[in-house]
Amino acid sequence: MLASDRGLGLKRRNFMTVLAGGVAYPLMAGMQQKPMPVIGFLAANTLDPNASNIAAFHQGLSESGYVEGQNVAIEYRAAEGQFERLPAFAAELVGRKVDLIFAPTEPAARAAKNSTATIPIVFGVSVDPVAAGLVASFARPGGNLTGVSFMMAGLTPKRIELLSELVPPASVFALLVNPNNPNAEPIIQEMQEAARVKGVQLHVLKAGTESEIDPAFATLIQLHVDALVEGADSFFSSRRDQLVALAARHAIPASYESRQFAEAGGLISYGPNISALFRLLGTYVGKILNGAKPADLPVEQPTRFELVVNLKTAQALGLTVPPSILARADEVIE
Repeated sequence: MLASDRGLGLKRRNFMTVLAGGVAYPLMAGMQQKPMPVIGFLAANTLDPNASNIAAFHQGLSESGYVEGQNVAIEYRAAEGQFERLPAFAAELVGRKVDLIFAPTEPAARAAKNSTATIPIVFGVSVDPVAAGLVASFARPGGNLTGVSFMMAGLTPKRIELLSELVPPASVFALLVNPNNPNAEPIIQEMQEAARVKGVQLHVLKAGTESEIDPAFATLIQLHVDALVEGADSFFSSRRDQLVALAARHAIPASYESRQFAEAGGLISYGPNISALFRLLGTYVGKILNGAKPADLPVEQPTRFELVVNLKTAQALGLTVPPSILARADEVIE
């Protein structure tokens, strides 16, 4: 081989090496996996991983292409009903640089909002998020927050109306509220106005911890209360079985905000399908992880409300459910 040919071959090999390097590098770069996104789950109360709402949230996530442990990680923080712990938990999640914070209560959403103006926040709240100062409007939230408003706080008058229809002789009602809930006062005012319109007496009882629930029910008996309305609250939802059991033990007809209470043995519930809304929240989280901006996603509201009656509980209380309620019920549990 001539020296010129050897030189040409060397140049060709060098060229191919450079070409191969130029091709290989982008391919290798494209094959590098993106970091797994991390969701910060900020719960105000006890977090039950087996709860139907959590399962619905994961279902919504999966419908958006995300499965925990496969292509998304979730950092859980639960304040166990001690709302004063939420700001520290929110700050911790921000410090860990999570990609999104999921805050399924107003106290959690407020703590998250106060901790970051850049990390997207998806909330689920029972109040008007505009009036609460979380977003600018339902259609155009602006900022870094969006989510779902369950709109349960405004249903209290309807729930006392249904309970009055179910227990016609009732003249003394009680409202159980969590004093730690920022919405407690508006709920109380709504209930007082509804009781005034109905011409019935109303007692307001408060329980903000597990240890305060039993004494609250003891007070019901002392006051000779005929029927109880449980104020919509995530803490009460976490103590669902305890509340339903106490109502049964003291033979108190009670109304609740979600079907899970009626399914657990509660007499009657009226409110949105919470599991369906948590599923929607899961899809919202997925949309944002896929690139959507919270400011562009309108705050959703429930379009229908469910009336669920537990006929077995009614019979145990000696109540006859009127046909007017049975005809309107979305579900009758027998």
